[in-house]
Amino acid sequence: MASCSSLLSEEQFLCAICLDVFTQPVSTPCGHNFCMSCISSYWDDYELCRCPLCKETFDRRPVLKVNTFISELSSQFRSLQVKDAHMMKPVQPQTSCEGPVLCGICSDTEQTAVKSCLECLTSFCDVHLEPHHRAAGLKRHTLVEPVSSLEDRICKEHARLLTAFCRAEQVLICDVCCSLKHIDHDVISVQRAYEEVRATLDDSESYLQQKTEERLQNVQAMKESLDKSKSETKSVIAESIQELTELISEIHQSQTKLVQVIEERQKAAENQANEYIVSMEQEITHLESTAAKIRELKQSEDHLYPLLNMPKISLQWPTMNSLTFNFDRHVDVHHIRQCLSKTVSELRKQLRVMDTGVQQLFNRKDLTDDLLLYNLRYYVVDVSLDADTAHPLLIISKDRKQVRYNTGLALSGLTLKPNTFTAHLAVLGDTAISTYKFYFEVFVGGKTEWCLGLANESIQRRGEILRRPDCGLWAIWFIQDKFETFCAPNLPVHYGKVERVGVFVRYESDSIEFYDVQTMTEIYRFTDCSFTEKLYPYLNPCDNEYGSNLGPMIIVPVVPSNPYSSLE
Repeated sequence: MASCSSLLSEEQFLCAICLDVFTQPVSTPCGHNFCMSCISSYWDDYELCRCPLCKETFDRRPVLKVNTFISELSSQFRSLQVKDAHMMKPVQPQTSCEGPVLCGICSDTEQTAVKSCLECLTSFCDVHLEPHHRAAGLKRHTLVEPVSSLEDRICKEHARLLTAFCRAEQVLICDVCCSLKHIDHDVISVQRAYEEVRATLDDSESYLQQKTEERLQNVQAMKESLDKSKSETKSVIAESIQELTELISEIHQSQTKLVQVIEERQKAAENQANEYIVSMEQEITHLESTAAKIRELKQSEDHLYPLLNMPKISLQWPTMNSLTFNFDRHVDVHHIRQCLSKTVSELRKQLRVMDTGVQQLFNRKDLTDDLLLYNLRYYVVDVSLDADTAHPLLIISKDRKQVRYNTGLALSGLTLKPNTFTAHLAVLGDTAISTYKFYFEVFVGGKTEWCLGLANESIQRRGEILRRPDCGLWAIWFIQDKFETFCAPNLPVHYGKVERVGVFVRYESDSIEFYDVQTMTEIYRFTDCSFTEKLYPYLNPCDNEYGSNLGPMIIVPVVPSNPYSSLE
């Protein structure tokens, strides 16, 4: 940097830790200079308090204050850096969202600006910029590419260039602000703040792109599911209409056949009865004729007349006996009526079964619960426990599906693993979730206290986890007869005991739902969780403070069952 090198050396104003120009420079007792935030972070990471350059060790951590002289020199050097950097760049007019930046001096014909001056707070075209190249006083001004909002780059209180960023208050500040109002704050250079913001924006953009892709996939999956549902619905309707139409046709055919059979049976019975009546009438005529002849013989006074005519009278009685023919038609009718009534009753019973099944699809709560449980269990995963994360006072079963508190153990003499919980009686699952949906169930039985949920991969393992919304743990805590969330103590969210809890994670929707599996009642739902890490199941069987709490928490296997199978 030619304009700086004659008076100042760049290396003199670089922090040996961040390799950037000093921000809030402080001096150690050994005489070396560092950014306040850099040396503080350096000492936080080491047990010994010593200088990073000469390695001199201090008995006590020095109380550091900003070196105002070096701070002023650093600010001037940074200003020269900005000026030189912009002066070395070729002229490339920058346009704003509304259009090109115009010269602030031109009055007749507005010309496009080629530079903006941070001291003049004005943009200049080639003609009006010329004095800044010629006049000695103007040569020291800082020229940048044309921008439309110059006021945003200058401290409104001190009219100085904004050269630093306060992390504590998240504001841009000038060197005077840094020395006066932000002396004890975590202050970094604008370049470093820009790099951090750029990295954050890159991560945010990547995260948003991932979320967008996930949602696009979900939308596509939902559209495909909807199309499939429409197709299946049309198919079911068509099949139902066809089957019921065929059934109606068969009923009509049965009706026609039944009427035909009854009428034929009636006609045959009538013919038989008519034949019987004709025979009976003929016999009656014969009998009456014989009876008349007999009466005639009886009335004759001629004793020889009966004897002579008696042989002429046929005494052969009719062979047909009226008792040999039984026209009991009502027996057949009764039989047909019983058969028809039984058949119609069975058919109506089947129709009622069908109507009940159809009605259950819309009105029955138990079927609705079954459908909800079936939909949740569609996303079930096989979860086991990670014994390396378990608190030393916990016992993990051999199949890694159960965890319980052991009152017979003592912490003294136990070796703690790096990922072990030391304060909470907790253990993590070995299955991570970082996308889409996730479901598992835990049996808690008659336990009087337990905690269950999901934890960030970076969840604190050593010491107490602060019970606040940003702790990285989304869990429900059951105590005797009520539920509260881990992040909101003493605030009940649900009452009553449960034996089996279903946990459903919608990672792409940033929500976690807890259900009583037996009644399919929602216990609690976390929303707007803003997941940024992998999540792991979190189980805490708790101690025996409330008694009867030595039973295990069990991750139970579940298999989705078709809720419609009972209707088949």
